[in-house]
Amino acid sequence: MPDFDLPAVDLRSDTVTRPTPAMRRAMAEAEVGDDVYGEDPTSRRLEETVAEILGKERALFVPTGVMGNQLALKAHTRPGDEVICERAAHVFNYESGAAGLLAGVTLHVVDGARGTFGPDVLEGALRPGAYWDPRSRLVWLENTVNKAGGLVLDPAETQAVADLARQRGLALHLDGARLWNAAVASGTPEAALAAPFDTVNVCLSKGLGAPVGSVLAGSESVIREAHRYRKMFGGGMRQVGILAAAGLYALDHHRAGLAADHARARRLADALVDLGLAVVPPETNIVMVDVPIPAAEAVARLAEAGTRVAAFGPRTLRLTTHLDVDDAGIDRAIGALRRVFGEASGRMAHAA
Repeated sequence: MPDFDLPAVDLRSDTVTRPTPAMRRAMAEAEVGDDVYGEDPTSRRLEETVAEILGKERALFVPTGVMGNQLALKAHTRPGDEVICERAAHVFNYESGAAGLLAGVTLHVVDGARGTFGPDVLEGALRPGAYWDPRSRLVWLENTVNKAGGLVLDPAETQAVADLARQRGLALHLDGARLWNAAVASGTPEAALAAPFDTVNVCLSKGLGAPVGSVLAGSESVIREAHRYRKMFGGGMRQVGILAAAGLYALDHHRAGLAADHARARRLADALVDLGLAVVPPETNIVMVDVPIPAAEAVARLAEAGTRVAAFGPRTLRLTTHLDVDDAGIDRAIGALRRVFGEASGRMAHAA
Protein backbone atom coordinates (compact mmCIF):
# COMPACT_ATOMS: atom_id res chain seq x y z
CA MET A 1 0.00 0.00 0.00
CA PRO A 2 1.25 3.56 -0.67
CA ASP A 3 2.45 5.58 2.28
CA PHE A 4 -0.12 8.36 2.42
CA ASP A 5 1.96 10.22 4.99
CA LEU A 6 4.33 11.07 2.14
CA PRO A 7 3.53 13.50 -0.70
CA ALA A 8 2.85 11.99 -4.11
CA VAL A 9 5.82 11.40 -6.37
CA ASP A 10 5.11 13.84 -9.19
CA LEU A 11 6.50 12.68 -12.53
CA ARG A 12 4.02 14.55 -14.75
CA SER A 13 6.65 17.06 -15.91
CA ASP A 14 9.87 18.76 -14.90
CA THR A 15 7.85 21.99 -14.78
CA VAL A 16 6.44 21.01 -11.37
CA THR A 17 9.74 21.70 -9.59
CA ARG A 18 9.73 24.24 -6.79
CA PRO A 19 12.48 26.72 -5.86
CA THR A 20 14.95 25.35 -3.32
CA PRO A 21 15.53 27.32 -0.11
CA ALA A 22 18.85 28.58 -1.48
CA MET A 23 17.17 29.71 -4.70
CA ARG A 24 14.50 31.53 -2.69
CA ARG A 25 17.24 33.35 -0.77
CA ALA A 26 18.89 34.40 -4.03
CA MET A 27 15.55 35.74 -5.24
CA ALA A 28 14.90 37.63 -2.01
CA GLU A 29 18.34 39.25 -2.11
CA ALA A 30 18.35 40.12 -5.82
CA GLU A 31 19.33 43.61 -6.89
CA VAL A 32 16.48 44.99 -8.99
CA GLY A 33 15.40 47.93 -11.12
CA ASP A 34 12.82 48.74 -13.76
CA ASP A 35 13.59 46.39 -16.65
CA VAL A 36 11.42 48.27 -19.16
CA TYR A 37 13.81 51.19 -18.62
CA GLY A 38 16.74 48.79 -18.93
CA GLU A 39 17.63 49.31 -15.26
CA ASP A 40 17.39 45.80 -13.80
CA PRO A 41 20.99 44.63 -13.27
CA THR A 42 20.10 41.03 -12.42
CA SER A 43 18.07 40.41 -15.56
CA ARG A 44 20.86 41.98 -17.62
CA ARG A 45 23.35 39.64 -15.98
CA LEU A 46 21.15 36.62 -16.71
CA GLU A 47 20.85 37.64 -20.36
CA GLU A 48 24.59 38.15 -20.70
CA THR A 49 25.27 34.80 -19.02
CA VAL A 50 22.92 32.85 -21.29
CA ALA A 51 24.22 34.61 -24.40
CA GLU A 52 27.75 33.60 -23.44
CA ILE A 53 26.76 29.99 -22.68
CA LEU A 54 24.98 29.68 -26.03
CA GLY A 55 27.64 31.52 -28.02
CA LYS A 56 25.24 34.24 -29.22
CA GLU A 57 25.59 38.02 -29.33
CA ARG A 58 22.62 38.90 -27.17
CA ALA A 59 19.77 37.33 -25.19
CA LEU A 60 16.37 38.38 -23.87
CA PHE A 61 14.63 37.17 -20.70
CA VAL A 62 10.98 36.29 -21.28
CA PRO A 63 8.23 34.99 -18.97
CA THR A 64 7.60 31.71 -20.81
CA GLY A 65 9.00 29.35 -23.39
CA VAL A 66 5.97 29.89 -25.59
CA MET A 67 6.63 33.63 -25.65
CA GLY A 68 10.28 33.03 -26.51
CA ASN A 69 9.30 30.81 -29.42
CA GLN A 70 6.64 33.20 -30.64
CA LEU A 71 9.07 36.14 -30.49
CA ALA A 72 11.47 34.16 -32.67
CA LEU A 73 8.68 33.51 -35.18
CA LYS A 74 7.75 37.18 -35.22
CA ALA A 75 11.32 38.41 -35.56
CA HIS A 76 12.27 36.04 -38.40
CA THR A 77 9.13 36.17 -40.56
CA ARG A 78 6.49 38.32 -42.16
CA PRO A 79 2.76 37.54 -42.34
CA GLY A 80 2.07 34.98 -45.03
CA ASP A 81 5.44 33.23 -44.67
CA GLU A 82 5.72 29.58 -43.73
CA VAL A 83 7.83 27.81 -41.13
CA ILE A 84 9.01 24.24 -41.70
CA CYS A 85 8.76 22.03 -38.61
CA GLU A 86 8.28 18.36 -37.76
CA ARG A 87 4.85 17.03 -36.77
CA ALA A 88 5.94 16.43 -33.18
CA ALA A 89 7.17 20.02 -32.66
CA HIS A 90 6.03 21.87 -29.57
CA VAL A 91 5.19 24.95 -31.65
CA PHE A 92 2.71 22.86 -33.66
CA ASN A 93 1.18 20.86 -30.80
CA TYR A 94 1.26 22.92 -27.63
CA GLU A 95 1.26 26.66 -28.36
CA SER A 96 -2.48 27.19 -28.93
CA GLY A 97 -2.15 28.11 -32.59
CA ALA A 98 -0.28 31.28 -31.64
CA ALA A 99 1.92 31.19 -34.77
CA GLY A 100 -1.04 32.06 -36.97
CA LEU A 101 -2.43 34.68 -34.61
CA LEU A 102 0.70 36.53 -33.54
CA ALA A 103 3.10 36.14 -36.46
CA GLY A 104 0.58 35.41 -39.21
CA VAL A 105 2.58 32.45 -40.48
CA THR A 106 1.72 28.96 -41.67
CA LEU A 107 3.40 25.95 -40.09
CA HIS A 108 4.49 23.63 -42.90
CA VAL A 109 4.50 20.32 -41.04
CA VAL A 110 6.75 17.54 -42.32
CA ASP A 111 6.91 13.90 -41.30
CA GLY A 112 10.40 13.05 -40.20
CA ALA A 113 11.32 10.48 -37.56
CA ARG A 114 10.87 10.94 -33.81
CA GLY A 115 10.37 14.68 -34.04
CA THR A 116 13.31 15.53 -36.26
CA PHE A 117 14.22 15.37 -39.95
CA GLY A 118 17.19 15.32 -42.25
CA PRO A 119 18.15 17.40 -45.31
CA ASP A 120 16.26 15.05 -47.64
CA VAL A 121 12.97 15.82 -45.89
CA LEU A 122 13.76 19.54 -45.87
CA GLU A 123 14.58 19.40 -49.60
CA GLY A 124 11.20 17.82 -50.28
CA ALA A 125 9.40 20.53 -48.30
CA LEU A 126 10.96 23.51 -50.08
CA ARG A 127 8.75 25.38 -52.53
CA PRO A 128 9.66 25.90 -56.21
CA GLY A 129 9.37 29.67 -55.74
CA ALA A 130 6.31 30.49 -57.84
CA TYR A 131 4.60 33.71 -56.84
CA TRP A 132 1.58 31.78 -55.58
CA ASP A 133 3.68 29.67 -53.21
CA PRO A 134 3.95 30.59 -49.54
CA ARG A 135 7.46 31.84 -48.88
CA SER A 136 9.49 29.42 -46.79
CA ARG A 137 11.35 31.61 -44.31
CA LEU A 138 12.34 29.58 -41.25
CA VAL A 139 13.36 26.03 -40.33
CA TRP A 140 12.36 24.90 -36.83
CA LEU A 141 13.93 22.11 -34.76
CA GLU A 142 13.59 21.05 -31.12
CA ASN A 143 16.28 19.70 -28.77
CA THR A 144 15.46 17.62 -26.83
CA VAL A 145 12.28 16.43 -28.58
CA ASN A 146 9.53 16.26 -25.97
CA LYS A 147 7.09 14.03 -27.89
CA ALA A 148 9.93 11.67 -28.84
CA GLY A 149 10.77 10.97 -25.21
CA GLY A 150 13.55 13.50 -24.73
CA LEU A 151 15.44 12.60 -27.90
CA VAL A 152 18.78 14.40 -28.40
CA LEU A 153 19.28 15.66 -31.95
CA ASP A 154 22.10 14.15 -33.97
CA PRO A 155 24.65 16.96 -34.48
CA ALA A 156 25.73 15.82 -37.94
CA GLU A 157 22.16 15.63 -39.22
CA THR A 158 21.37 18.99 -37.66
CA GLN A 159 24.35 20.58 -39.37
CA ALA A 160 23.32 19.07 -42.70
CA VAL A 161 19.84 20.57 -42.32
CA ALA A 162 21.37 23.91 -41.39
CA ASP A 163 23.72 23.85 -44.39
CA LEU A 164 20.82 23.24 -46.79
CA ALA A 165 18.69 25.90 -45.11
CA ARG A 166 21.51 28.44 -45.51
CA GLN A 167 21.92 27.54 -49.18
CA ARG A 168 18.22 28.24 -49.70
CA GLY A 169 18.22 31.49 -47.73
CA LEU A 170 16.24 30.23 -44.74
CA ALA A 171 16.83 31.14 -41.11
CA LEU A 172 16.91 28.49 -38.36
CA HIS A 173 15.40 28.47 -34.88
CA LEU A 174 15.98 25.93 -32.11
CA ASP A 175 13.36 25.32 -29.48
CA GLY A 176 15.90 24.33 -26.85
CA ALA A 177 13.56 24.19 -23.87
CA ARG A 178 15.58 21.20 -22.63
CA LEU A 179 18.87 22.02 -24.36
CA TRP A 180 20.55 21.79 -20.95
CA ASN A 181 19.55 18.10 -20.84
CA ALA A 182 20.84 17.54 -24.37
CA ALA A 183 24.21 19.05 -23.46
CA VAL A 184 24.62 16.88 -20.37
CA ALA A 185 23.46 13.69 -22.12
CA SER A 186 25.70 14.18 -25.16
CA GLY A 187 28.68 15.71 -23.40
CA THR A 188 28.53 18.55 -25.93
CA PRO A 189 28.60 22.20 -24.78
CA GLU A 190 25.40 24.15 -25.27
CA ALA A 191 27.20 26.62 -27.56
CA ALA A 192 28.11 23.81 -29.96
CA LEU A 193 24.52 22.52 -30.02
CA ALA A 194 23.26 26.08 -30.60
CA ALA A 195 25.83 27.03 -33.24
CA PRO A 196 23.85 26.05 -36.38
CA PHE A 197 20.88 28.22 -35.38
CA ASP A 198 20.13 31.92 -35.74
CA THR A 199 18.05 31.92 -32.57
CA VAL A 200 17.73 29.55 -29.62
CA ASN A 201 15.11 29.54 -26.89
CA VAL A 202 16.06 27.87 -23.59
CA CYS A 203 13.88 27.25 -20.55
CA LEU A 204 14.84 27.83 -16.93
CA SER A 205 11.69 26.42 -15.32
CA LYS A 206 11.97 22.77 -16.38
CA GLY A 207 14.97 20.67 -15.38
CA LEU A 208 16.83 23.64 -13.91
CA GLY A 209 14.06 24.21 -11.37
CA ALA A 210 13.50 27.96 -11.60
CA PRO A 211 9.88 28.98 -10.94
CA VAL A 212 9.45 30.90 -14.20
CA GLY A 213 11.26 32.13 -17.27
CA SER A 214 12.97 31.39 -20.57
CA VAL A 215 15.69 33.16 -22.54
CA LEU A 216 15.79 33.80 -26.29
CA ALA A 217 19.29 34.24 -27.73
CA GLY A 218 20.56 35.27 -31.15
CA SER A 219 22.19 38.11 -33.04
CA GLU A 220 22.07 41.69 -31.84
CA SER A 221 19.69 42.70 -34.62
CA VAL A 222 17.23 39.83 -34.14
CA ILE A 223 17.08 40.20 -30.37
CA ARG A 224 16.61 43.95 -30.69
CA GLU A 225 13.57 43.21 -32.85
CA ALA A 226 12.35 40.55 -30.41
CA HIS A 227 12.71 43.03 -27.54
CA ARG A 228 10.23 45.34 -29.24
CA TYR A 229 7.81 42.48 -29.83
CA ARG A 230 8.17 41.35 -26.22
CA LYS A 231 6.72 44.69 -25.17
CA MET A 232 4.01 44.41 -27.83
CA PHE A 233 3.05 40.92 -26.59
CA GLY A 234 2.79 42.14 -22.99
CA GLY A 235 6.07 40.67 -21.77
CA GLY A 236 7.75 43.88 -20.60
CA MET A 237 8.34 43.42 -16.86
CA ARG A 238 9.52 45.74 -14.12
CA GLN A 239 11.59 44.53 -11.14
CA VAL A 240 12.14 41.23 -12.88
CA GLY A 241 15.51 40.63 -11.23
CA ILE A 242 13.69 38.66 -8.53
CA LEU A 243 12.86 36.08 -11.19
CA ALA A 244 16.14 36.40 -13.09
CA ALA A 245 18.03 35.63 -9.87
CA ALA A 246 16.36 32.23 -9.77
CA GLY A 247 17.56 31.57 -13.31
CA LEU A 248 21.13 32.58 -12.47
CA TYR A 249 21.09 30.36 -9.40
CA ALA A 250 19.78 27.46 -11.47
CA LEU A 251 22.50 27.87 -14.09
CA ASP A 252 25.19 27.93 -11.42
CA HIS A 253 23.90 25.08 -9.23
CA HIS A 254 21.45 22.79 -11.04
CA ARG A 255 22.90 22.00 -14.48
CA ALA A 256 25.23 19.28 -13.25
CA GLY A 257 22.35 17.60 -11.43
CA LEU A 258 20.61 16.83 -14.72
CA ALA A 259 22.84 13.75 -15.06
CA ALA A 260 21.19 12.31 -11.94
CA ASP A 261 17.76 12.96 -13.46
CA HIS A 262 18.82 11.01 -16.55
CA ALA A 263 20.05 8.10 -14.45
CA ARG A 264 16.75 8.01 -12.57
CA ALA A 265 14.85 7.99 -15.85
CA ARG A 266 16.84 4.92 -16.90
CA ARG A 267 15.91 3.23 -13.60
CA LEU A 268 12.24 3.87 -14.28
CA ALA A 269 12.60 2.56 -17.83
CA ASP A 270 14.32 -0.61 -16.62
CA ALA A 271 11.54 -1.25 -14.11
CA LEU A 272 8.89 -0.79 -16.81
CA VAL A 273 10.73 -3.15 -19.18
CA ASP A 274 10.86 -5.73 -16.35
CA LEU A 275 7.06 -5.45 -16.24
CA GLY A 276 6.92 -6.40 -19.91
CA LEU A 277 5.93 -2.92 -21.13
CA ALA A 278 7.12 -1.26 -24.34
CA VAL A 279 9.39 1.66 -23.44
CA VAL A 280 11.22 4.22 -25.55
CA PRO A 281 14.79 3.99 -24.16
CA PRO A 282 15.34 7.36 -22.47
CA GLU A 283 18.26 9.52 -23.58
CA THR A 284 17.54 12.23 -21.03
CA ASN A 285 14.87 12.69 -18.34
CA ILE A 286 11.69 11.61 -20.17
CA VAL A 287 10.31 8.06 -20.23
CA MET A 288 7.57 7.18 -22.72
CA VAL A 289 5.79 3.88 -22.15
CA ASP A 290 2.88 2.07 -23.78
CA VAL A 291 0.56 0.49 -21.22
CA PRO A 292 -2.01 -2.34 -21.42
CA ILE A 293 -4.90 -0.27 -20.06
CA PRO A 294 -6.32 3.11 -21.15
CA ALA A 295 -3.93 5.90 -20.24
CA ALA A 296 -6.60 7.79 -18.27
CA GLU A 297 -7.22 4.71 -16.14
CA ALA A 298 -3.50 4.20 -15.61
CA VAL A 299 -3.06 7.83 -14.54
CA ALA A 300 -5.89 7.52 -12.02
CA ARG A 301 -4.67 4.22 -10.58
CA LEU A 302 -1.09 5.41 -10.26
CA ALA A 303 -2.31 8.57 -8.51
CA GLU A 304 -4.14 6.37 -5.99
CA ALA A 305 -0.86 4.53 -5.48
CA GLY A 306 0.98 7.80 -4.77
CA THR A 307 2.59 8.54 -8.14
CA ARG A 308 1.48 11.18 -10.64
CA VAL A 309 2.22 10.74 -14.36
CA ALA A 310 0.95 12.28 -17.60
CA ALA A 311 -1.16 10.67 -20.30
CA PHE A 312 0.52 11.17 -23.68
CA GLY A 313 -1.77 9.17 -25.92
CA PRO A 314 -4.66 6.70 -25.65
CA ARG A 315 -2.35 4.07 -24.11
CA THR A 316 0.89 6.00 -23.66
CA LEU A 317 2.25 7.59 -20.49
CA ARG A 318 5.05 10.10 -19.99
CA LEU A 319 7.15 10.02 -16.81
CA THR A 320 9.59 12.90 -16.34
CA THR A 321 12.32 12.97 -13.72
CA HIS A 322 13.51 16.21 -12.13
CA LEU A 323 15.34 17.64 -9.14
CA ASP A 324 12.33 17.36 -6.82
CA VAL A 325 12.36 13.54 -7.13
CA ASP A 326 15.30 11.82 -5.45
CA ASP A 327 16.29 8.13 -5.40
CA ALA A 328 13.80 7.38 -2.65
CA GLY A 329 11.06 8.95 -4.74
CA ILE A 330 12.03 6.77 -7.70
CA ASP A 331 11.86 3.70 -5.44
CA ARG A 332 8.32 4.66 -4.43
CA ALA A 333 7.33 5.31 -8.04
CA ILE A 334 8.67 1.90 -9.11
CA GLY A 335 6.64 0.30 -6.34
CA ALA A 336 3.50 2.04 -7.61
CA LEU A 337 4.24 0.98 -11.21
CA ARG A 338 4.66 -2.63 -10.13
CA ARG A 339 1.39 -2.60 -8.22
CA VAL A 340 -0.63 -1.08 -11.03
CA PHE A 341 0.89 -2.81 -14.05
CA GLY A 342 1.53 -6.11 -12.33
CA GLU A 343 -2.18 -6.17 -11.52
CA ALA A 344 -3.09 -5.07 -15.04
CA SER A 345 -0.93 -7.78 -16.64
CA GLY A 346 -2.39 -10.40 -14.35
CA ARG A 347 -5.92 -9.27 -15.14
CA MET A 348 -5.28 -9.44 -18.90
CA ALA A 349 -3.66 -12.89 -18.62
CA HIS A 350 -6.65 -14.15 -16.64
CA ALA A 351 -9.06 -12.76 -19.26
CA ALA A 352 -7.10 -14.53 -22.02
